Amino acid sequence: MKNKILVTIVDKNDKIIGHKYRDSLSNNDIYRVSALWVVNKKGDILLAQRHHAKLHHPGKWGPAVAGTVEKGETYRQNIIKETHEELGIKNIKPTVGPKTETTGTWRHFTQWYLLQNNLATDQFKIQKTEVQKIKWFSRDELLTDLKTQPQKFLPTMKKYFKLFYARY
Repeated sequence: MKNKILVTIVDKNDKIIGHKYRDSLSNNDIYRVSALWVVNKKGDILLAQRHHAKLHHPGKWGPAVAGTVEKGETYRQNIIKETHEELGIKNIKPTVGPKTETTGTWRHFTQWYLLQNNLATDQFKIQKTEVQKIKWFSRDELLTDLKTQPQKFLPTMKKYFKLFYARY
C-alpha cells in the first residue's frame, strides 16, 4: 500500500532526523526526492506527464522520473529504483547533478541526476499508475510551451529548465 511507505524526513540542512508514513506528512516536514533529467544525443528532453490520479499536480508534465526517498534508501538508490519502475530501464548509471530545495505547501530537497538515453518513447515500459505518457521535447519546444502554456507543467518546471539548459 502506497500510504504505508515510510519516507525520510530531514532538517533544513538535509540531515536525516526521522521517518514518517507518507500519508501523515505535514507542511512542516521536509523530505527527500530524487529526480532524473534525461536527454538524448540531439539534446531533446524526456518529460513525463503525471498520472491524472496523482495527489500532487495530476496530469502535469515534469521530469522523466521522480520519487520520494524511502526509509533505508539513498538518493541514488531511489532514482535507480524509480527509473526502473516508471520507465522500465534497468542498470542506469546516472551522473549526479545539482541539489535543489522546494518550499511552499510541500517542502523537499531534490537530488538531481542526469542521464543520456536515446530510446524512442515506444521503447520505454512506463508505469501506468504513475505516468500518463512520456514525450521527447526539443529545447525550443519546451521553452515555448513553458512560456505559452505554463499550466501544462509542474509549477517548478521553469526553474528546472533554467537549471539544466546551459548543461546541454
